[in-house]
Amino acid sequence: QVQLVESGGGLVQPGGSLRLSCLVAGNIASINTWAWYRQRPGKERESVASITGSDTTDYADSVKGRFTISRDYRKNILHLQMNSLKPEDTAVYYCNAYNHYYDRNYWGQGTQVTVSS
Repeated sequence: QVQLVESGGGLVQPGGSLRLSCLVAGNIASINTWAWYRQRPGKERESVASITGSDTTDYADSVKGRFTISRDYRKNILHLQMNSLKPEDTAVYYCNAYNHYYDRNYWGQGTQVTVSS
């Protein structure tokens, strides 16, 4: 089992920045890929950024150059640094951990990010 707890969401003006954090606990060694997803109002959940155990990263086209995913291995925290935020980035952001062998996803409870003036 893996437990994920997000924090860092909130209200920010367009052009501002936020850093999301996801505290990870449990059988961390079983996880192959870590990611951030988001669900915008009226939309399906979508992948925003991912990072593998070898620190290979991938980003959705809509956030490339603005968002950065990283892992603090010592503290077992996954981060998402979000810069130059736009109103269309407004969403509930979810932390995700994926085990390839068992094809199993673990999810956090989500944190709301609202970009508005």
